[in-house]
Amino acid sequence: MKAAVLHANKDVRFDEIETPAVGKDEVRVRVIATGICGSDIPRVLSNGAHGYPIILGHEFAGYVDEVGDGVDNVTKGDHVVGIPLVPCFECDDCKAGNFSLCKHYSFVGSRQNGSMAQYVVLPKCNVLKIDSSIPYEVGAFFEPSTVAIHGILQCGYKDGKNVAVLGGGTIGLFVLQWLKILGAENVTVCDIDDEHLKLSKELGADNTLITLDENFYNNANELTDNKGFDYVFVSTGSTEAMKTAFKIAANKATLCFIGTPTKELSFTIPEWENMNRKEFYLTGSWMSYSAPWPGKEWTLTDEHFAKGDLKVLPEMIYKTFPLSETMEAFNEYTVPGKVMGKIQIVDKD
Repeated sequence: MKAAVLHANKDVRFDEIETPAVGKDEVRVRVIATGICGSDIPRVLSNGAHGYPIILGHEFAGYVDEVGDGVDNVTKGDHVVGIPLVPCFECDDCKAGNFSLCKHYSFVGSRQNGSMAQYVVLPKCNVLKIDSSIPYEVGAFFEPSTVAIHGILQCGYKDGKNVAVLGGGTIGLFVLQWLKILGAENVTVCDIDDEHLKLSKELGADNTLITLDENFYNNANELTDNKGFDYVFVSTGSTEAMKTAFKIAANKATLCFIGTPTKELSFTIPEWENMNRKEFYLTGSWMSYSAPWPGKEWTLTDEHFAKGDLKVLPEMIYKTFPLSETMEAFNEYTVPGKVMGKIQIVDKD
């Protein structure tokens, strides 16, 4: 098969390698579409891989090419998405249904070969059959969607509250959509980019705010009658966004950090006192799994993509590249601020 193999930092080669064989309880997927995740970028461009050579890619969709003995959840030809976490199912966290916190996990596309290849072999429990009406390019957004709703479920969101979403990128747009699906009456999306906010409006945001506007905090206060937001979801790893969350939260609010910081993060004493004085609740969110495996995050994503109330707008895909040009795709990220949306690697039959 052909594969985009990462051999060293900034060295992705379009190689011909042996097609992986299928063992007992395993499924071979013919990969059609793979999204480049923000976590893939440092693996290629900043010496971030666990080891070399490795095939990256964990946001993907395709169809079943072959099944091994013991596979009963999918059959050849089924449209599927990959579930990238490979938990041990034996540690205390796994037994409690907290698979994202597994102590002995593997992960498709970082610790074992992933989907930037024509074929990938997965344990049967890491393959989810999806509605055949869902295009493969949309299927490659399953994993980001599940990350978004996991954060909402993690903090026990209840509808009818004032909600702010900081960051209107891929994850933030899914957080917005899930909040509206779950009944949120007033969702405000905040971002530094007008295009992100335009997409937010198209996807149902009640309000949008430019965070760099000098009147940002006044505008946020007006939207909440000077009370602050009851829930704040931070979908970006931006230090500024995390600090902003502390300021716009209401008393007794709930804050959820979904984005991963990209640099050291510190707070001044007055900033930290916001948490003490407001007595808000702060939680993190990691990956996208719950019991029963892989969790309602995944089954709800399938249901709502099929229904059409969970959407991938064309503008959410910045560019597509063939598998042979995967290195060129990653080079797009070397220009700060250039990539606005998801880049996908597409390899159709």
